[in-house]
Amino acid sequence: MTTGVTPEADAALRAHVRALLTRANAHETLDDVLDRFPVGRAGERVHDLPYSAAEILWHLRFTQRDILNFVRDASYEHAAWPAAYWPHDPAGAAQEWDAQVVAFRADLAALLALLDDPATDLLAVVPNGEGAGGQTWLREFLLVADHTAYHVGQLRLLRRLLSNGA
Repeated sequence: MTTGVTPEADAALRAHVRALLTRANAHETLDDVLDRFPVGRAGERVHDLPYSAAEILWHLRFTQRDILNFVRDASYEHAAWPAAYWPHDPAGAAQEWDAQVVAFRADLAALLALLDDPATDLLAVVPNGEGAGGQTWLREFLLVADHTAYHVGQLRLLRRLLSNGA
């Protein structure tokens, strides 16, 4: 349970964070966007954009996994920003679409298990975190939600462009 918070408030906070990570509130979920996505065109860069949908999906999966590794692996080492956070083989990213979706969902499930664990003190600094008020469990969960929502919006736009307006 979260230190200094009533059990009711702790449960409510966890429910709000879970909803932010899993439900459509102010934005669609990744699953909503992937529904009817023209996967055959996921590797295309359109309208002079510097990335394809496949590259964004790869980036989403990598970043979420990186945060998961950060919070649970005592031997975590920071990946080089920004080079490590984007696919080195953009064409290969399109071929890995289904595997990226599966990996993203599995890593999200692992994050949700940590969120649901009453032993996870949401206001405590994660084992690899920096100082009081810094990288708390709550911050890391919110970071995943915020980052995912941002890129899901990009994927939604690309779905529309690649589906000829759908």
